[in-house]
Order: sequence, then structure tokens, then C-alpha cells
Amino acid sequence: MMRFSGQPILISGAGRGLGEGIARHLAAEGAIVGIADINGDSAEAAAAAIIADGGRAFAYEADCGRRADFLDMGGKFAADAGPLRAVINNASVLVYEPIEAVTEETLDRMLSAGLKSVFWGVQAFLAHRDESAPGNILNYSSPVAYRGRPNTGAYTTIKAGIAGLTKVLAGELGPRGIRVNAIAPGSVPTPATKGFVTAEQYEQRAKNIPLRRNGTPLDVAQAAAFLLSDEASFINGAMLAVDGGIIAAG
Repeated sequence: MMRFSGQPILISGAGRGLGEGIARHLAAEGAIVGIADINGDSAEAAAAAIIADGGRAFAYEADCGRRADFLDMGGKFAADAGPLRAVINNASVLVYEPIEAVTEETLDRMLSAGLKSVFWGVQAFLAHRDESAPGNILNYSSPVAYRGRPNTGAYTTIKAGIAGLTKVLAGELGPRGIRVNAIAPGSVPTPATKGFVTAEQYEQRAKNIPLRRNGTPLDVAQAAAFLLSDEASFINGAMLAVDGGIIAAG
């Protein structure tokens, strides 16, 4: 299917992991993807892989937690690919640690990348959107927004904030023809998480998931693509859990 043929879609934190996964999936369905990442080499590599597969992609090195960076990047992408049809706020920094170990530096870095970037992504989209067509904003939250997990105080706060902000924006921007939804990926091995979650720990996680397996980037990408598509044209302000049933099982 080519559900997104010619649509410019900007994705933060898309140099690897879940962000790269949705970028590749949307490009395969015809989208022109803007790959933003604080690591310019990762962004370039992800874009090159998409282009090698016959897709269209542009890479941008940017700190998405900085308003000026995100808005500037949105303008560059609009100039390169045309007015934006959607933005995907995926960027984050993941640190697991007990509450007494959280430092001001770590908290500021996580809030900037994971929460402030969502505000700037929305502003960049509004400044450079295609006003002749419906718009889409998709935010990445997490199951931890609904079920507390020890040692994730900062991360849970950020993801719960995104869940709340998604609802606010759905009401605020809906009258302008913009749908705002969120996705909550569960346990999915990625390059970022493999740095501190071992294979044995992932095996244990799978045993606690009702479907008895971890997710894949494709599981998440397919769900995200659905929320962005016309098939979800009356879905606004929703949080779609892609977690194998973790939230439902409590």
C-alpha cells in the first residue's frame, strides 16, 4: 500500500531504533521522511538506507530539545520536501535509576529530549504544515505512563506528561483539522535499550507479557502508520498501547 504517497513527515530521534523503524515503514508506503537526530551520522545512515531501498528521505542533525533547532529543521524540511503533513515526536533519553540517584543534569537532559521536544515538534509542525490538507501529530508515550515501574521516575513522569499533553492538543487542534494521538510501545529490544537490558532480562520480560513475547520495531511502526492514515480519520486524542497486553493485565 502507498497510503502516504508524497506526504512529508518529520520524525524526531529517527536515526535508529523505533524512530528509524517508523521512518523506513512510512517511506515504504510512499512518505517523504525527514529524519532528525542529535547524532548526525545516524540520521545520514538511516536516510541513506531508505534511499537505497527506493524511498525518499532527508537527514538533519538537530537537538530536538532546543526550540530553535526544531523550528529551523522544520523549515528546512518543508523547503526540501514541501509543507508538512505530519510530525512524529519520538525523541527521548532513557535512564533507569532509583529516585535518590537522579541528578539535575540527568533530569534536565531527559526532560529536554523527551518532553520539551514534543512542544517544539508541535510548534514546528504548525509553522510549516500543509494547511490545505488534514494534519497529524503522533507522540510516543509508554505503558509506564499507566503502570508505575520502579527506578523509572523521570522517564515515567515524561511519558505521563506526553499522554496528558496529547489529550490537550487533541481538543485544542482538532478544530483546525489536526488529529493528535499517542502510541505506547511496550518491551521492544532496540539499540538504545540493549545497552542496559540484557538478553536474559528480555526473556524474563517476555514471560510477563500476556502474548509471551517482546515486541518488534515493525509491530510499533505498523500501529503508528495506522494512526497516521486515513483509516484512523475519526481517531483523535487516543493512546494506542502496542505492548502485548501489559497495560490491560496490570
